[in-house]
Amino acid sequence: ATLAASAAAFAPQQATTTTTALAGAFDNEIGAASAELGCWDPLGYVTDGDKERFDHLRGVELKHGRIAMLATWGYATTWSGARFPGCEDFPAGHDAILKMGAANLLPVLLTAGLLEISWKQKEGSFAGDFSATKFPVGFGPYARNEQDQIDLRTRELNNGRAAQMGILGMMVHEQLDGKPFIFFDKFDIYAPFAN
Repeated sequence: ATLAASAAAFAPQQATTTTTALAGAFDNEIGAASAELGCWDPLGYVTDGDKERFDHLRGVELKHGRIAMLATWGYATTWSGARFPGCEDFPAGHDAILKMGAANLLPVLLTAGLLEISWKQKEGSFAGDFSATKFPVGFGPYARNEQDQIDLRTRELNNGRAAQMGILGMMVHEQLDGKPFIFFDKFDIYAPFAN
């Protein structure tokens, strides 16, 4: 009986197909986790197939990703010692916010607010397309055709997702041990126009 039970453990099993609430209307959208997983939505934000809500959330994801890419670059740049004129004595990382004061933080917040109200979503275009403004934004000459645009949009989305995790990791590590980078103390950047 033990021998038969052992042999049954290695017998091929029937393949079963399972469906989940995660499979839905947005499985073929740019940025789906994979062909098998589709649109990964564990909290069920868009399982009802609401395209308007999906586009809003995708636009928010892109905006956060773009901000995180800039934040990651800025975090690494200031940690390496680069500063704007007049800010040479500011520390890097979290301490810079505390030392900046309201007078220096106000222009940053005003610029962010101005961009938020001036850049508008282009009607009828993909989420995150803010080309409905006078200021040129978009992929420019790099998107020569539809496939190039899809490729660039996918890269932007994935790089934004990685940057969100990256900036979070750097901020957490700085709070843990004072060093935002795990493998080295200083981040040397390529700065061809630096002093």
